[in-house]
Amino acid sequence: MAELNSRWLKSFTVLCEEGHFTRAAERLNMTQPGMSQHISKLEEQLGLALVERGTRGFVLTDAGEKTLAMARARWRLERDFLDSLDDADEDRGSVSVACSGSFAMLLYPSLIAWMAEAPGVRASLTAAPEESIVSGVLAGTYDIGVVGDAPRHPRLTSEHLGPEPLDLILPLEWEGRLPGFEQLQSLGFVEHPDGASYADAVLGANFGSEYRGAERLHVRSFVNQIGQIPEPVAQGVAYSILPRSGVLAFPGRERLSIAPFPEPSILQLHLITLKRKTRSPRVEKLAGIVRKGAAKLAS
Repeated sequence: MAELNSRWLKSFTVLCEEGHFTRAAERLNMTQPGMSQHISKLEEQLGLALVERGTRGFVLTDAGEKTLAMARARWRLERDFLDSLDDADEDRGSVSVACSGSFAMLLYPSLIAWMAEAPGVRASLTAAPEESIVSGVLAGTYDIGVVGDAPRHPRLTSEHLGPEPLDLILPLEWEGRLPGFEQLQSLGFVEHPDGASYADAVLGANFGSEYRGAERLHVRSFVNQIGQIPEPVAQGVAYSILPRSGVLAFPGRERLSIAPFPEPSILQLHLITLKRKTRSPRVEKLAGIVRKGAAKLAS
């Protein structure tokens, strides 16, 4: 099959948006017979009916629904491609960043504020594990990635953003007090996808031989939604371990206490991008927003 005619496809998309042949023709500065001809030619090229006409207008066939979805995806792809070539305006076009779920909670309000000030900006934020962040930046899926360790790859540049503590969070009644390991076991752990690695880092550093691995922990609950992890802690039924960004982003953080361990565990956050001689003003502005987000973790 030959490549679909873009003019016919545009006419079909506008027809679907207007829901009326005459209005669609007027919008494209065409005659109504010309609009009908475009639809007929597109149907002939596909070998399928796209619309079923009736006395009150038309409805899309299954093939029509699929064609409309494809056409819209094509226009979005074309729009994003053209935006990517227009790098002069820092407040117009698409940007994308990937980071941990915890850092995403802290970062997203700043991205919303940017979009509110700049209606031409479309910001994409993805929470992902580190290996997916690195591969996504390499593939060009993400303009920027935020990871907890600098990857060694010849196509990536890495900028140290600063430290992010791993916090053991407790119910507020523990404010200013340091729990023993048995007290933690009695309370119970809120497990989550990164819980085991965080427990190894924090509990392993502070409880020596008492801590024998995450598999030995008394798990009270499991949740994979980062924003929900602190809630059972705030309600006094468990403890958990999160990066500082996840704690700061929790709306009820005043109901939490952070264990004052003498041996704090620290992640070293890095901003990664593809190696280029220059970054666009839009991506530079995104990087600045990420830096400000990371700076909050040091306060």
